[in-house]
Amino acid sequence: MRKLILPLTITVLLAAPAFAAEPIFAGPAQTQAQLILPAPPLADSAITRAELAELHRLQSTRTTAEEAQAKADDAEESLFIYKTVLGDKFNSAALPLTTAFGKRVKNDEGVNAIPAKEAFKRIRPYNLDKTLQPVCKTKTKDDSYPSGHATAGYLAALTLIEMVPEQRDAILARADAYAKNRLVCGVHYPSDIAASKLLAYTTHAVMHTNPQYQVELAAARAELRHQLGLE
Repeated sequence: MRKLILPLTITVLLAAPAFAAEPIFAGPAQTQAQLILPAPPLADSAITRAELAELHRLQSTRTTAEEAQAKADDAEESLFIYKTVLGDKFNSAALPLTTAFGKRVKNDEGVNAIPAKEAFKRIRPYNLDKTLQPVCKTKTKDDSYPSGHATAGYLAALTLIEMVPEQRDAILARADAYAKNRLVCGVHYPSDIAASKLLAYTTHAVMHTNPQYQVELAAARAELRHQLGLE
Protein backbone atom coordinates (compact mmCIF):
# COMPACT_ATOMS: atom_id res chain seq x y z
CA MET A 1 0.00 0.00 0.00
CA ARG A 2 2.78 2.43 0.92
CA LYS A 3 4.30 2.09 -2.54
CA LEU A 4 1.14 3.57 -3.98
CA ILE A 5 1.54 6.82 -2.09
CA LEU A 6 3.73 9.41 -3.75
CA PRO A 7 6.68 10.40 -1.55
CA LEU A 8 5.97 14.06 -2.28
CA THR A 9 2.44 13.74 -0.93
CA ILE A 10 3.73 12.15 2.26
CA THR A 11 6.24 14.96 2.67
CA VAL A 12 3.59 17.63 2.14
CA LEU A 13 1.20 16.09 4.62
CA LEU A 14 3.68 15.38 7.38
CA ALA A 15 5.53 18.68 7.05
CA ALA A 16 2.45 20.88 6.79
CA PRO A 17 1.52 23.10 9.75
CA ALA A 18 -1.62 22.09 11.64
CA PHE A 19 -3.21 25.46 10.95
CA ALA A 20 -2.09 27.73 8.12
CA ALA A 21 -4.44 30.63 8.94
CA GLU A 22 -5.07 30.90 5.22
CA PRO A 23 -6.98 28.66 2.78
CA ILE A 24 -5.41 25.36 1.80
CA PHE A 25 -8.16 23.74 -0.27
CA ALA A 26 -11.07 26.22 -0.15
CA GLY A 27 -11.27 29.87 0.88
CA PRO A 28 -13.95 32.46 1.68
CA ALA A 29 -13.74 33.95 -1.81
CA GLN A 30 -14.93 30.58 -3.15
CA THR A 31 -17.44 29.54 -0.50
CA GLN A 32 -19.05 32.99 -0.18
CA ALA A 33 -20.51 32.26 3.25
CA GLN A 34 -22.05 35.70 3.65
CA LEU A 35 -24.01 35.15 0.43
CA ILE A 36 -25.10 31.54 0.84
CA LEU A 37 -26.06 31.72 4.51
CA PRO A 38 -29.33 33.42 5.41
CA ALA A 39 -29.02 36.15 8.01
CA PRO A 40 -29.58 34.74 11.51
CA PRO A 41 -32.89 35.49 13.23
CA LEU A 42 -32.98 38.79 15.09
CA ALA A 43 -32.50 38.64 18.85
CA ASP A 44 -36.04 39.87 19.53
CA SER A 45 -37.73 37.73 16.87
CA ALA A 46 -40.30 34.97 17.41
CA ILE A 47 -37.85 32.50 15.89
CA THR A 48 -35.16 33.31 18.44
CA ARG A 49 -37.70 33.07 21.26
CA ALA A 50 -38.67 29.61 20.00
CA GLU A 51 -35.02 28.61 19.77
CA LEU A 52 -34.39 29.75 23.34
CA ALA A 53 -37.41 27.73 24.45
CA GLU A 54 -35.89 24.66 22.79
CA LEU A 55 -32.59 25.25 24.60
CA HIS A 56 -34.48 25.49 27.89
CA ARG A 57 -36.23 22.22 27.07
CA LEU A 58 -32.91 20.51 26.40
CA GLN A 59 -31.46 22.05 29.56
CA SER A 60 -34.30 20.64 31.67
CA THR A 61 -34.17 17.16 30.14
CA ARG A 62 -30.46 16.51 29.51
CA THR A 63 -29.06 13.59 31.47
CA THR A 64 -25.71 13.34 33.18
CA ALA A 65 -24.51 11.06 30.38
CA GLU A 66 -25.67 13.53 27.73
CA GLU A 67 -23.90 16.37 29.50
CA ALA A 68 -20.71 14.30 29.67
CA GLN A 69 -20.84 13.52 25.95
CA ALA A 70 -21.54 17.15 25.08
CA LYS A 71 -18.54 18.24 27.14
CA ALA A 72 -16.35 15.59 25.50
CA ASP A 73 -17.44 16.77 22.06
CA ASP A 74 -16.81 20.37 23.06
CA ALA A 75 -13.18 19.44 23.76
CA GLU A 76 -12.60 17.62 20.45
CA GLU A 77 -12.88 18.99 16.90
CA SER A 78 -10.67 16.56 14.95
CA LEU A 79 -11.52 13.71 12.60
CA PHE A 80 -11.26 11.40 15.57
CA ILE A 81 -14.69 12.28 16.90
CA TYR A 82 -15.62 9.48 14.48
CA LYS A 83 -13.74 6.86 16.45
CA THR A 84 -17.14 5.85 17.82
CA VAL A 85 -18.02 4.80 14.26
CA LEU A 86 -14.71 3.46 12.93
CA GLY A 87 -13.42 1.80 16.09
CA ASP A 88 -10.19 1.76 18.08
CA LYS A 89 -8.02 1.26 14.98
CA PHE A 90 -9.00 4.77 13.98
CA ASN A 91 -6.42 6.68 16.01
CA SER A 92 -3.83 9.36 15.32
CA ALA A 93 -0.83 7.28 16.37
CA ALA A 94 -1.52 4.69 13.66
CA LEU A 95 -2.60 7.17 10.99
CA PRO A 96 -0.08 9.99 10.49
CA LEU A 97 -1.18 10.87 6.96
CA THR A 98 -4.86 10.82 7.85
CA THR A 99 -4.19 12.93 10.93
CA ALA A 100 -2.22 15.52 8.97
CA PHE A 101 -4.85 15.62 6.22
CA GLY A 102 -7.59 16.04 8.79
CA LYS A 103 -5.80 19.02 10.29
CA ARG A 104 -5.55 20.66 6.88
CA VAL A 105 -9.26 20.14 6.29
CA LYS A 106 -9.97 21.54 9.77
CA ASN A 107 -7.88 24.59 8.89
CA ASP A 108 -10.28 25.43 6.08
CA GLU A 109 -13.25 25.13 8.42
CA GLY A 110 -11.84 27.95 10.49
CA VAL A 111 -10.78 29.98 7.47
CA ASN A 112 -14.36 29.91 6.17
CA ALA A 113 -16.40 29.96 9.39
CA ILE A 114 -14.59 32.74 11.25
CA PRO A 115 -15.27 35.48 8.66
CA ALA A 116 -18.95 34.48 8.70
CA LYS A 117 -19.05 34.65 12.50
CA GLU A 118 -17.48 38.10 12.38
CA ALA A 119 -19.89 39.30 9.70
CA PHE A 120 -23.10 38.12 11.35
CA LYS A 121 -22.09 38.88 14.97
CA ARG A 122 -24.92 36.90 16.52
CA ILE A 123 -25.14 37.08 20.29
CA ARG A 124 -24.66 33.77 22.08
CA PRO A 125 -27.89 32.37 23.55
CA TYR A 126 -26.64 32.39 27.15
CA ASN A 127 -25.64 36.05 26.80
CA LEU A 128 -29.10 36.91 25.48
CA ASP A 129 -30.97 34.79 28.03
CA LYS A 130 -29.18 34.80 31.37
CA THR A 131 -31.42 32.04 32.72
CA LEU A 132 -29.72 29.49 30.45
CA GLN A 133 -27.13 27.34 32.19
CA PRO A 134 -24.54 26.15 29.64
CA VAL A 135 -22.37 23.20 30.59
CA CYS A 136 -19.57 23.92 28.11
CA LYS A 137 -17.12 26.77 27.65
CA THR A 138 -18.68 30.20 27.17
CA LYS A 139 -17.62 33.44 25.46
CA THR A 140 -18.51 37.09 25.69
CA LYS A 141 -17.92 37.59 21.96
CA ASP A 142 -20.93 37.71 19.63
CA ASP A 143 -19.96 34.89 17.26
CA SER A 144 -22.69 32.28 17.55
CA TYR A 145 -23.55 31.97 13.84
CA PRO A 146 -22.46 29.61 12.39
CA SER A 147 -21.07 27.11 14.91
CA GLY A 148 -17.40 26.34 14.33
CA HIS A 149 -17.67 22.97 16.06
CA ALA A 150 -20.66 21.89 13.97
CA THR A 151 -19.04 23.11 10.75
CA ALA A 152 -15.88 21.16 11.61
CA GLY A 153 -17.90 18.05 12.44
CA TYR A 154 -19.84 18.04 9.18
CA LEU A 155 -16.76 18.87 7.10
CA ALA A 156 -14.84 16.02 8.72
CA ALA A 157 -17.79 13.71 8.11
CA LEU A 158 -17.95 14.51 4.41
CA THR A 159 -14.21 13.98 4.11
CA LEU A 160 -14.34 10.62 5.89
CA ILE A 161 -17.23 9.45 3.75
CA GLU A 162 -14.95 9.82 0.72
CA MET A 163 -12.46 7.56 2.49
CA VAL A 164 -14.84 5.01 4.02
CA PRO A 165 -18.09 5.21 2.02
CA GLU A 166 -19.26 1.94 3.60
CA GLN A 167 -19.88 3.87 6.82
CA ARG A 168 -21.72 6.82 5.24
CA ASP A 169 -24.95 6.54 7.23
CA ALA A 170 -23.21 5.98 10.57
CA ILE A 171 -20.79 8.86 9.97
CA LEU A 172 -23.61 11.26 9.10
CA ALA A 173 -25.58 10.17 12.16
CA ARG A 174 -22.57 10.88 14.35
CA ALA A 175 -22.15 14.28 12.66
CA ASP A 176 -25.75 15.16 13.50
CA ALA A 177 -25.28 14.02 17.10
CA TYR A 178 -22.05 16.00 17.41
CA ALA A 179 -23.78 19.11 16.10
CA LYS A 180 -26.79 18.64 18.38
CA ASN A 181 -24.44 18.53 21.35
CA ARG A 182 -23.77 22.24 20.77
CA LEU A 183 -27.42 22.66 21.78
CA VAL A 184 -27.09 20.27 24.71
CA CYS A 185 -24.11 22.37 25.79
CA GLY A 186 -26.37 25.40 25.66
CA VAL A 187 -23.94 27.44 23.58
CA HIS A 188 -25.69 27.65 20.19
CA TYR A 189 -29.13 28.08 18.66
CA PRO A 190 -30.62 25.45 16.31
CA SER A 191 -30.31 27.86 13.36
CA ASP A 192 -26.57 28.14 14.05
CA ILE A 193 -26.33 24.40 13.44
CA ALA A 194 -28.34 24.58 10.22
CA ALA A 195 -26.01 27.30 8.93
CA SER A 196 -22.97 25.24 9.88
CA LYS A 197 -24.22 22.26 7.90
CA LEU A 198 -24.81 24.40 4.82
CA LEU A 199 -21.37 26.00 5.11
CA ALA A 200 -19.66 22.62 5.59
CA TYR A 201 -21.34 21.10 2.53
CA THR A 202 -20.45 24.16 0.46
CA THR A 203 -16.85 24.15 1.65
CA HIS A 204 -16.52 20.44 0.92
CA ALA A 205 -17.91 20.90 -2.58
CA VAL A 206 -15.26 23.54 -3.28
CA MET A 207 -12.52 21.38 -1.75
CA HIS A 208 -13.54 18.50 -3.96
CA THR A 209 -12.62 20.49 -7.08
CA ASN A 210 -9.11 21.23 -5.78
CA PRO A 211 -6.49 18.87 -7.31
CA GLN A 212 -4.27 19.08 -4.21
CA TYR A 213 -7.19 17.97 -2.03
CA GLN A 214 -7.69 14.96 -4.30
CA VAL A 215 -4.01 13.99 -4.09
CA GLU A 216 -3.91 14.23 -0.31
CA LEU A 217 -7.29 12.52 0.01
CA ALA A 218 -6.03 9.54 -2.01
CA ALA A 219 -2.98 9.17 0.24
CA ALA A 220 -4.97 9.40 3.46
CA ARG A 221 -7.68 7.12 2.09
CA ALA A 222 -5.17 4.39 1.23
CA GLU A 223 -3.60 4.62 4.68
CA LEU A 224 -6.95 4.56 6.50
CA ARG A 225 -8.44 1.70 4.53
CA HIS A 226 -5.29 -0.35 5.08
CA GLN A 227 -5.45 0.34 8.81
CA LEU A 228 -9.11 -0.65 8.98
CA GLY A 229 -8.57 -3.79 6.91
CA LEU A 230 -10.78 -2.57 4.07
CA GLU A 231 -8.33 -3.05 1.19
